[in-house]
Amino acid sequence: MLMPNVGRYTRPEYEQFANLASAQLTLDQWVALAKRVNQIFKDDPGVAGIVVTSGTDTLEELAYFLNLTVRSAKPVVVVGSMRNPSTLGYEGAANLLEGFRVAADPAAAGRGVMVVLNDEINAAREATKTDALRLNTFQTRGYGVLGVVDSDRVVFYRRVEKKHTADSEFDLTNVTSLPRVDVVMTYQGAPGDIIKAAADAGAKGIVVATAGAGATSGTQSEGISYALGKGVFIVTTARAGSGRIAGRPRPAAPTTAAPNPRERAIAGEDLAPIKARILLMLALTKSQSGADIQRMFLEY
Repeated sequence: MLMPNVGRYTRPEYEQFANLASAQLTLDQWVALAKRVNQIFKDDPGVAGIVVTSGTDTLEELAYFLNLTVRSAKPVVVVGSMRNPSTLGYEGAANLLEGFRVAADPAAAGRGVMVVLNDEINAAREATKTDALRLNTFQTRGYGVLGVVDSDRVVFYRRVEKKHTADSEFDLTNVTSLPRVDVVMTYQGAPGDIIKAAADAGAKGIVVATAGAGATSGTQSEGISYALGKGVFIVTTARAGSGRIAGRPRPAAPTTAAPNPRERAIAGEDLAPIKARILLMLALTKSQSGADIQRMFLEY
């Protein structure tokens, strides 16, 4: 790919991890990619940062997964393009060049994984694909961009307060696969048997994208009770695209107490449903405590 003037900003090296549409990547490949990024940072202290290219369909999911599993303060930037390379106005080369510029900028360190497209820098935790076709599809609703990439320099405006990357507790060293977590949406008259079916099929967690600030519909409450009783964790999130399902710190349950299924009910805070799924998958590799997992949703 032609990128004029890239040498002004950095000396890039290239490695192909996979050649698939982003939606075709498996969770095992996500784990392998995070391990590879961590290994590069460990083996080569001279690497200033890493740019990961991805299709945009699931880019926000991959970026948030790396945000929780890359354990380095060095910048990781995920880039993509909305137009096909054969299309007039293809912007992939421009986005890739801007990704290199951000990754090479000393001010990018410690800001977590970033999504760079359309001259804007968004935090992986907050970036959302908001349009199927427009170039300005990746946005951070309510919080604003981290910064911009202009012709003269990279400009940052803020940082993400939630834990990420170097401060993350999620170590994939001994993780070979991620537990199954499904996402179910609330809609008028939604049946609870879909939730029951996910629990019976082996889901270890279910994220419910609820209406309003936590409302379910139809017989979903019955399905949730059934899943909780089977040991499945249920995370409640908002389907609206912004807003919080408020959680609170919990004391750890006494080891001598009888198990309470409601301990596995978790408030998803302001995470989008697909990102709550990622955090829950990683949380379940570390803990089966409702109090501990709720803490993770408050901190990350």
